[in-house]
Amino acid sequence: MKGMTLIVKTISDFVVAFIVVFGAYIVLYGHLTPGGGFSGGVIIACAFILLMLAHGKDVAFSKLSERAAHILDSAGAIAFLVIGWIGVVGGFFFLNVFGRGEQFRLLSSGMILPANIAIAFKVGSSLFLVFSALAIFRRRSFRSMIEDELP
Repeated sequence: MKGMTLIVKTISDFVVAFIVVFGAYIVLYGHLTPGGGFSGGVIIACAFILLMLAHGKDVAFSKLSERAAHILDSAGAIAFLVIGWIGVVGGFFFLNVFGRGEQFRLLSSGMILPANIAIAFKVGSSLFLVFSALAIFRRRSFRSMIEDELP
C-alpha cells in the first residue's frame, strides 16, 4: 500500500478540489486582486503534489499524466508567446489589441487575463514535473550521501 495513512488520504481527497478551484480563482481574478498566473499556477500544482504525497505517484499520474503535463507546459509557453506576438499586429510586442473593458469587471484587462492563464498552465505543469522528477528519480537520500563522504 503506497502513500500515507487513511486519514491523510481521505483529507487530501477532500481538499484537492478546493485547492484547484482556489487556484483557478486566483488565475482568473489576478488582474483585479493580488494574484495572477504565477501564484495561481503554484496553487494548482500544489494540489497535484498533495495527491502525490498522500497517495503516491500512480494516483497523481492518473489525474495528470506526465505526458499531459509536458503538453500543458509547452502549450502554456507557446500561448504566452503567441499572446505577445499578437500585439505586434498593433505595432509592438505585447500591445493590448483586445481593447479595454469596464473597471472591476472580469473581462476588463485586455491581454492580461489570457497571459495569466498561459502562465498558470506553464508554471503549474512545470512545478508538478519538477516535483515528480525529484520524487521519482532520486538516487540516494541526503543522509547516505553524507555518510559516504565521511572518513
